[in-house]
Amino acid sequence: MAQDPLFKPLILGALALKHRIVMAPLTRMRTKQPGNVPYALNAEYYGQRASDGGLQITEATDISPQSQGYRWVPGIYTPDQIAGWKEVTEAVHAKGGFIVNQIWHVGRISHSSLQPNGALPGAPSAIAPPGEHYDADGNTVPFETPHALTLDGIAAIKGDFVQAARNARHAGFDGVEIHGANGYLLDQFLNDGSNKRTDIYGGSIENRSRFLLEVADAVAAVTGAGRVGVRLSPWSNIQGMTDSDGVKLWEYVITELGKRDLAYLHLIEPRADFTNDEKPLNMDAPDVAALFKKGFGGPIISAGGFQPDTARAAISTGNSDAIAFGRPFIANPDLPERIRRNVPLNKHVRVTFYGGAEEGYTDYPFLEQAAAE
Repeated sequence: MAQDPLFKPLILGALALKHRIVMAPLTRMRTKQPGNVPYALNAEYYGQRASDGGLQITEATDISPQSQGYRWVPGIYTPDQIAGWKEVTEAVHAKGGFIVNQIWHVGRISHSSLQPNGALPGAPSAIAPPGEHYDADGNTVPFETPHALTLDGIAAIKGDFVQAARNARHAGFDGVEIHGANGYLLDQFLNDGSNKRTDIYGGSIENRSRFLLEVADAVAAVTGAGRVGVRLSPWSNIQGMTDSDGVKLWEYVITELGKRDLAYLHLIEPRADFTNDEKPLNMDAPDVAALFKKGFGGPIISAGGFQPDTARAAISTGNSDAIAFGRPFIANPDLPERIRRNVPLNKHVRVTFYGGAEEGYTDYPFLEQAAAE
């Protein structure tokens, strides 16, 4: 019998995985307050979902107070936060797993009530995203027009990414993933719909890509390139992202990242709508793993509404090297074992995704618990 492609070993830079089922980054908004500090409940959650030789990518983690766009999300910039994350990494390592910290800055996807001293959020250009957001109290509010970052401001944020990577290593993480996707700050610089700058960070594709590539280089310099991944979402229009020539943009960005010998590139397939459980996959959307595997040249982690059968198919093409599962990992703490045994998966409960405590977080049953009920 042929070996299940999802359970073949895989080298991602400095990490030697025993299987290819990756836990995707999942915002859950369950930190200890005040201070947005990871604590024992988070350690239990990640520890439940750890597996021998498996990889977990944490929820997006603020690199500074200015990077925050949502209440109750964790940071990695204070001693208490670093200590809290250490509890998490120890819980994962105790089960033989690997865990990397996804580090982000939300840019314009914030609100002045979440910013130090009530300042406006910073972004490449003073362009408000479409639609509404949440303030520090969880109220729905219109997006504000951000201020355009100065060159000094950009340099400071790059420094925050570097310090966050150092802090992640102190917390025991096996690496970091730079969040360059989903309409957040680095993605805002990439897309010409949100970047109208006329300096070295705007205009040409090379200039708009500069910030992301500088962050990747600076982070790799302190952690080693083999402990750095980057997440991108080509052709996603989430949070107002648009570009006039997406093919050229993404070809350039991904080819440049491929020159840096990073651990992996994490690509979100544009076919899935992560905000809706009923909307079918858009199978006419570009297959970004197939388009960019050769240009990157290294391992590709693919995310985007995968189920076990479609994940196996993606691995078998050779375009994807590992598959990141999101919602299935929320509801199935032992997801790799369930996939290995080909048994039914628990269904997630969307209303418990964000905020709260144990309910919908650490109380989903394992196989043994389900069998006993």
